[in-house]
Amino acid sequence: MTEQTIESTQFEQAYADGSTGWVIGEPQPAVVALERDGRIRGSVLDAGCGTGEHTMLLTTRGYDVLGIDFATGAVDRARRAAADRGVAAEFAVADVFALDEDYDGRFDTVVDSALFHVFPAAAQRRYAEVLHRLLRPGGVVHLLALADTGEPAFGPIIRDTAIREAFTDGWTIEELAASRYRGEAVVAEHAEALGVAVGDTVELPAWLARIRRD
Repeated sequence: MTEQTIESTQFEQAYADGSTGWVIGEPQPAVVALERDGRIRGSVLDAGCGTGEHTMLLTTRGYDVLGIDFATGAVDRARRAAADRGVAAEFAVADVFALDEDYDGRFDTVVDSALFHVFPAAAQRRYAEVLHRLLRPGGVVHLLALADTGEPAFGPIIRDTAIREAFTDGWTIEELAASRYRGEAVVAEHAEALGVAVGDTVELPAWLARIRRD
């Protein structure tokens, strides 16, 4: 099973035509707060890094970070942004499901901002297994996902049970709480549903989980 099960062409097209409501030109406030509060440590994998805001943020803070995304358009934009800002960030076009054994046990922290929720349930469980392999014992996944709370939203949304059901054997969910995810209403139907103008910044319901590898 690979990330391509979530239609890589759809994401490549979104980056090409600008219909990327998750691209906001800055890190997610929830991730900024994690770093500020000392929740991130050691070697970091930014899984599904998109245009690289979190990889660049953590690189400038002195962490050893690898940002990966299976969308070439995303990584190309991330590399250009890093070069423009003078940030020596490391990016790779890569499918997290296909990372080879050279990455086993390499990371202390995984930052997942809006990747987990795009997978179907079976792939979510497989994803948890992959992250268990990539993390060192005691390593932590910080997972930010759009939440199905009944509040207006757009994009793939999940219940908190999806996280609990994926991260079972070999994991301890230390915290799973309501949070917010900042996006842009770049699609007209999304803007209308939220009662905002196209291009407006919006704060969407999310889950923020801290999950420790046993």
